Amino acid sequence: MQEAVQWVDWDGNGLEYCVCQSGPDGIRLEGVVIGTRHGHYGGSYLVVTDAAFATREVKVSYVGGADMHVTADGKGNWFDCIGQRELPSLAGCFDVDIGITPATNMLPIKRLKLSDGEARDISAAYVPLPSQIEGDFLPSSAQQRYTCLVPGQRYRYEGLFRDFSAELEIDDTGLVIDYPDTFRRV
Repeated sequence: MQEAVQWVDWDGNGLEYCVCQSGPDGIRLEGVVIGTRHGHYGGSYLVVTDAAFATREVKVSYVGGADMHVTADGKGNWFDCIGQRELPSLAGCFDVDIGITPATNMLPIKRLKLSDGEARDISAAYVPLPSQIEGDFLPSSAQQRYTCLVPGQRYRYEGLFRDFSAELEIDDTGLVIDYPDTFRRV
């Protein structure tokens, strides 16, 4: 199944185009972003999961800036393909959270399969916005919580690492429709 969606930032600026392909082998998210959160930038991303929705590959490239390519074994172990090194700081992360897109919020929602009212804390591999890059362009482990408010429709996301919370409405595929104060679907 394939779905193409577009988001703008909450104020109607910027633009993202994302194609989500899902099947029995997992999910493939591919998108381009002209962003305005914390500065102006252009970027692209690719995320591939396995059948259990654990992240297996992530590529992010910022126009005129940094490139990142990491892989994961589906058991919580990560590898930097550009720097040719293991990433022990991401041990235990099964999901990626790319700061420039709401697309990656679908991955833990699908993987966790939360029932009504259930909440689960996770560690996600957070990919920073261009203005947040310090040193090497690599993900960092970020503590998060997902709570199912209405199964298959509404979830609470909490970025525990930054004291942030938002209620996310999702479509039938699992992609975010609106991400209050951050992104909205067009």
